[in-house]
Amino acid sequence: PSHQATDDLAMMRAIPGLTIVDPCDALDITQAVPQIAAHKGPVYMRLLRGQVPLVLDEIEGYSFELGKAKLLREGADVLVISSGILTMRALEAAADLATDNIGVAVLHCPTIKPLDEAAIVEAVRYKHRLVVVAENHSVIGGLGEAVASALLRHRVQPAGFQLAGLPDAYLDAGALPTLHDRYGISREVLGQRIKGWLV
Repeated sequence: PSHQATDDLAMMRAIPGLTIVDPCDALDITQAVPQIAAHKGPVYMRLLRGQVPLVLDEIEGYSFELGKAKLLREGADVLVISSGILTMRALEAAADLATDNIGVAVLHCPTIKPLDEAAIVEAVRYKHRLVVVAENHSVIGGLGEAVASALLRHRVQPAGFQLAGLPDAYLDAGALPTLHDRYGISREVLGQRIKGWLV
């Protein structure tokens, strides 16, 4: 393996004035590129390796907006705040958990910096549900810590808070499905983890 981009968000978030985008799918990328080109200032956008899926076209009325988070699905028991490919995984896990009568909301945050703190606070405040931040990044310095910081600064306390990200370690190399299972961010394992956190 040549490299793994599992700590890039942490490094990029520390650069003043840098906008950071972590798109979910081909629709996000297609809509983000012209907005990035029109944006005044530097932008870092993560891209997926391999065949890029198309997921968000199934969400009625969805469109990418630089700097904005979007609630893709509502649910009373859990709120998953996610970015990148983990938004796709969160939607899949939410559909699976619905068969067990577990309502999972999904808030997609394709812009990591500046973070849409208003949307996050609105989604968490006054709702008694577990908050899970899901990201394809180290749990150090990524979306999870950004969300936790925002909630603390706005004095918003969720019913529970968990990070579903990559461990603070040098990771194995291999096929993505194998790695996602191993590190707890595949559809099946993410669903199992969410169910376990609700107990």
